[in-house]
Amino acid sequence: MNYFEHIGKYFMMLKQVFTKPQRGRVFREALSRETEELGIKSLGIVIFISFFIGGVIALQTALNLNNPLIPKSLIGFAAKRSIILEFAPTFCSIILAGKVGSYITSSIGTMRVTEQIDALEVMGINSLNYLVLPKIIATVFFYPFLITLGMILGIFGGWVAGNLSGLFTGTDYIEGLQADFDPFLIKYSIIKTLIFAFIIATVPSYHGYYVKGGSLEVGKASTQSVVWTIVLIVIANYFLTQMLLT
Repeated sequence: MNYFEHIGKYFMMLKQVFTKPQRGRVFREALSRETEELGIKSLGIVIFISFFIGGVIALQTALNLNNPLIPKSLIGFAAKRSIILEFAPTFCSIILAGKVGSYITSSIGTMRVTEQIDALEVMGINSLNYLVLPKIIATVFFYPFLITLGMILGIFGGWVAGNLSGLFTGTDYIEGLQADFDPFLIKYSIIKTLIFAFIIATVPSYHGYYVKGGSLEVGKASTQSVVWTIVLIVIANYFLTQMLLT
């Protein structure tokens, strides 16, 4: 199947996804379940990675700015920009693409090969709306919170790393954080997060929904969905950066 056919099927899938839910109570239950599975259960990995990567960014910046003529406050400034602009929205989204994307594809793909989706269609239920829309809403509304938390913990991790290593002081680091702060950078990061969250929810859903075969094909579809989700995140990151920052 060529790429144009995949793109066409993807947008036809989205057209069926964005219809009015048939039963409000069932939709709310599904949304609550997906928020827990896709969002709350991802808190641990985001917290862990954000804290330590923030520390690594600060340490590497400090080690590369060892000229006595360069103020130590520049370490906090550089770490802040790196974490807010790229690490938190892009790197964390790629991690979530691997964790969440494989789960979405495998769960929907298993329903497809065990004919559970066919049973939903027989009962007159819009299976795409029932399965995919709660995932989209859960990720789009919850992931900005996850990424904001990642920003905070990444910056805090840099502060802790400086105090433990002695390469720079907490006062210098905080001074750098406060220097030349632009609120638009936060908006830029959130905008990217919303686009990435939509990709993370829909691309794996597409691969899972249209999988054919058995359990082996579901596994292959999970791997393929993660790869394509990451590729699309990287491409979207390039164009969003060019449109919003240049």
